[in-house]
Amino acid sequence: MQKVTAVVGRNGSGKTQYIDQLRKQLASDRVRYIAFTDSYGVNVDGQYYLQLRWNQHDIDHETPTVGDLLENAYHLAGEDTKERRALQQQLYRMFHMEDLLDKYIITLSSGELRKFQLTKTLFANPKLLIMDNPFIGLDAQTRDQLKELLRTLVSEHDIEIMLVMSKTDDIPDFVTDIKAMSDYQEQIPPHVLSEEKRQAILDLPYHDNDYDCQRVVDMHNVSIKYGTRTILKDLDWTVMNGERWALSGQNGSGKSTLLSLVCADNPQSYACDITLFDRPRGSGESIWDIKKHIGYVSPEMHRSYKRDLPAIRIVASGLMDSIGLYAVPDEQDYEKCRWWMDMFGIGHLAERRFLQLSSGEQRLVLLARAFVKDPQLLILDEPLHGLDLWNRRLTKDIIETFCQRRNKTMIMVTHYESELPKGITNKLFLARNL
Repeated sequence: MQKVTAVVGRNGSGKTQYIDQLRKQLASDRVRYIAFTDSYGVNVDGQYYLQLRWNQHDIDHETPTVGDLLENAYHLAGEDTKERRALQQQLYRMFHMEDLLDKYIITLSSGELRKFQLTKTLFANPKLLIMDNPFIGLDAQTRDQLKELLRTLVSEHDIEIMLVMSKTDDIPDFVTDIKAMSDYQEQIPPHVLSEEKRQAILDLPYHDNDYDCQRVVDMHNVSIKYGTRTILKDLDWTVMNGERWALSGQNGSGKSTLLSLVCADNPQSYACDITLFDRPRGSGESIWDIKKHIGYVSPEMHRSYKRDLPAIRIVASGLMDSIGLYAVPDEQDYEKCRWWMDMFGIGHLAERRFLQLSSGEQRLVLLARAFVKDPQLLILDEPLHGLDLWNRRLTKDIIETFCQRRNKTMIMVTHYESELPKGITNKLFLARNL
């Protein structure tokens, strides 16, 4: 069996820099690397924006499909042999790629994009395969299948694998070596948020302009289709004020699409029977009025943040619901940003450029952005992606504390039951439409 190394360490400990140096030293065509950011897809034309995945009329129809890109990658990687075709079919079956071959790459969910990247990379028959957080974004069944595939690869093929892990409790049992970039704890205390900070969150003042409502989200008979593909069908869903929902389902089952309807990032939302904060969509209030009361973070949002601004300005953009920052915040706004950055343990990163941060540090910045306006509705789509054990516990502490306040409602997506905060009141599972 070939060597399998897990590179572990806290967020910002230098894991990515270590891998970059290693790749430069090896400088071989037989080294393949899948980066954390690959889970957010391939920027095909350089024009990606947050809502593009759901605005399919904006996609250039010369854009290649998943099938086009995979077939091209297969032929570039080597000779078409019986063995390579067998591996291709194995990967297609494992990742359900047949269902995705006719889709544009830009329309895939974050989990589907991860499967695409893994499939394309494994076509290349690498000598050394380096994978950054390979299991994030994958549903439980696919995670187990990927682990078995990696186990088979190292036992039956001449391939060495290196896994860069923030989520150290996901390290496969067939790992032979561990490279620790910093002290990392396998056991974390039940809570890491200090009592002083916990009380400070509970004591935050309430706003005079908050909605006084019963139904935060109310959907009736909602269906979403793209061409012949049905994503959501005849969905009825009501989220009451103060409820905390766990939203789950397989990759591609429509979880992020459902949340895009709530946030009005999906143009089909205006044709659906949707009520937010007791106000039917289209009854006169602009979506920007609605967004003032929603804090949101998602893989799509992370993917769309390509502006290299100081981290505090990224947090401040949450006050204006913008991806960039088109108005200059005043000092009072910046104080709110510093306060929330301190809560997430990233106050020292306020002036660091966003694109110079590690992926885990970027995620903490985007979490601070979601909380900075003290929203009534928190929408957290896989918020713990790429976070180490300490920061996952810290973020869960903050979520749990925040949701104890009056008039706070939460919807959270995760593929890990253990990532759910305490106090979940309701669950919704979406099945994939075939």
